Amino acid sequence: MPRPRRGGDDEDPKDSTFGERLPGGGSLGWRLDREERHPSLSPELVSAAVSAPIVFSGIQPTGRKHLGNYIGAIRQYVEGQDRGDPAIFCIVDLHAISVAYDPAELRERLYDTAAILLAAGLDPERCIFFRQSDVREHSEMTWLLSAVTSHGDLNRMTQFKDKSAKQELVSAALFFYPVLMAADVLAYRATEVPVGDDQRQHVELMREIARRFNERFGETLVVPEMRIPGVGARIMDLQEPERKMSTTGGTEAGTVLVLEEPQAIRKKLGSAVTDSGREVRRAPEKAGITNLIDIYAVARGSDPEAVEREFEGAGYGDFKQAVAEAVVDYLAPVRERYAELRPDEAALEAILAAGAERARASAAPIVADVRERMGFGPA
Repeated sequence: MPRPRRGGDDEDPKDSTFGERLPGGGSLGWRLDREERHPSLSPELVSAAVSAPIVFSGIQPTGRKHLGNYIGAIRQYVEGQDRGDPAIFCIVDLHAISVAYDPAELRERLYDTAAILLAAGLDPERCIFFRQSDVREHSEMTWLLSAVTSHGDLNRMTQFKDKSAKQELVSAALFFYPVLMAADVLAYRATEVPVGDDQRQHVELMREIARRFNERFGETLVVPEMRIPGVGARIMDLQEPERKMSTTGGTEAGTVLVLEEPQAIRKKLGSAVTDSGREVRRAPEKAGITNLIDIYAVARGSDPEAVEREFEGAGYGDFKQAVAEAVVDYLAPVRERYAELRPDEAALEAILAAGAERARASAAPIVADVRERMGFGPA
């Protein structure tokens, strides 16, 4: 079974934060025994899984993108685009309709998200970048995989319970959200899924769906691995540091937007909730300071231990000011590049359309394999 490949790019993938590169193009995280890693897969599929990874991840076009989105997802996309063979990233507009939405706003937010990803450094020449709804294989694969997904699995999803409690109409689409997410990844035989920590449960279900399919219909799908950043996997609300930063469920004062003006960023970080102590160190009882340490470490390309050493003896005021300046510097190039890209919607459409064509070429033969295994079409 051929694995999708990136055309016209013979350069060696660059290093990334996911692991040291190996001579064959993989990372240390993938150098494991064949039977241990994929005991249910054929040698052909195992070979695909232990060479250069096929990376897939998607991002919703809803809401304004905040610092948590940038650190937890967008940064991973940019850093991982040269690791994947191919690296596949899409704006998941089909997922967005699982809750109440406005069609005109959906289109606008999609262009906003595309421009932010490109401004952050995503290069359509080095990855496959497209709009989910342009590739119909995602929808078909969702229905096919529903045959090996139990009602109980979906009913246990924490995100479904949380979101359904806030909806006047709890849609079947919201209930089926994890199946579509599984289809997004499995349709490309992706081996690696960079996600934020909040998607862990969905990826575990995705892996179980792939295993069940292989057990029932034969070795067809690769069981993917999730990749969660070691630092900044979950950026918390600056005002309520026990809760994840969010434009929908968080506080306005505690949410730093990627496109926010520098003075607004400084104000929000300067008023971030801390504790009654003075030590700049991580601890369970110091959720606010721990969050700021993680943010500063990512913005400065450091690690939390080094941040604690740097600010040993410093007060919270000086530390919060340093975090603010680091975040302003970190996001400035994205904000400036976004202002150049966003007005040209025709150019954004052209990029997404070209990416969709490449994505269809990769997904179509895999979905055809799934159909054939399940008994569709002539024998």
